[in-house]
Amino acid sequence: MADDINNLVLEHLRAVRADMRDMREILREQGSRLTRIEVGLAGLRRDQGADAEGVAEMGLRLDRLADKVQRIEHRLDLAD
Repeated sequence: MADDINNLVLEHLRAVRADMRDMREILREQGSRLTRIEVGLAGLRRDQGADAEGVAEMGLRLDRLADKVQRIEHRLDLAD
């Protein structure tokens, strides 16, 4: 009877170890996927920063152009 109980306990422990091994594999895979997502997100942030730089530069160009147009209007007496 004691041997049957010992065998049953060992069988359950082996099943638990197998489940834990499977869970470790899943966690490793999830960790890898999370890392790839983080790398992709960092790339998007870098691209977004470059886009914001371009928008700011265009705003500066538009401001300069507006100043030039205002000076031209003033020289030609077209300004109100």
